[in-house]
Amino acid sequence: MDVLESYVRFIQEVEGLKSTLRTAWTASGRQESTAEHSWRLALMAGLFLHEFPALDGHKVLVMCLIHDLAELDVGDISAALRTDEKSKHEAERRALERIVRPLPEPLKREIRELWQQYNDNATGEAKLVKALDKAETILQHNQGRNPEDFDYAFNLEYGIQYFKGPVLKELRRMIDEDTRVRVGEFKGQEDQG
Repeated sequence: MDVLESYVRFIQEVEGLKSTLRTAWTASGRQESTAEHSWRLALMAGLFLHEFPALDGHKVLVMCLIHDLAELDVGDISAALRTDEKSKHEAERRALERIVRPLPEPLKREIRELWQQYNDNATGEAKLVKALDKAETILQHNQGRNPEDFDYAFNLEYGIQYFKGPVLKELRRMIDEDTRVRVGEFKGQEDQG
């Protein structure tokens, strides 16, 4: 297969991420797609890379774009469900293998390696992306028009262990402040109900 044809086949395959829904809602009340989450995560990373000049920006951005590719097959599994991580990881690994199949071997290898680094939180790039992934998710929860039973308080603990160093700790402080406001709004609605 021609290399360009393999790129096109891969891009056509991952188009499905535009329709793969997450357990997050937009400000208009529409359920967010995995593609939207990955796009905003990459945008955040592009900004935050200015605070982390020692990191490889290409790796960070590609990691943002591929970290949830497997959701094409396995869907978004909410962290609140506390699933068996080993089984989830294996299902995602199999899905990733299927999705990257059309690509030339060097690209398959790069995507596999970056995906594994992200999942293992193994490099500086992975640590940044992992923290920003959690941050983007919480930001979306705080911005979204969520179902009435949405548990905003869950976000106060969600992924907190990934926020290390002054920049990421300050980001987390800001996001948690916003989350506490949402928890208070939700509590106020419950009290009135």
